[in-house]
Amino acid sequence: MSDDELARKQRRRRNIAIGLGVAGFVLIVYLVTILRMQANLAAGP
Repeated sequence: MSDDELARKQRRRRNIAIGLGVAGFVLIVYLVTILRMQANLAAGP
């Protein structure tokens, strides 16, 4: 395996990890937002 192929595989693996991290963060923010909105609706006006 050449250095070029190895670097490409490492870059792909790193990009996938970053993508999963960003997706996880977005999911957490979405869930927290939904939960806070439900808590505010339950509290009433």
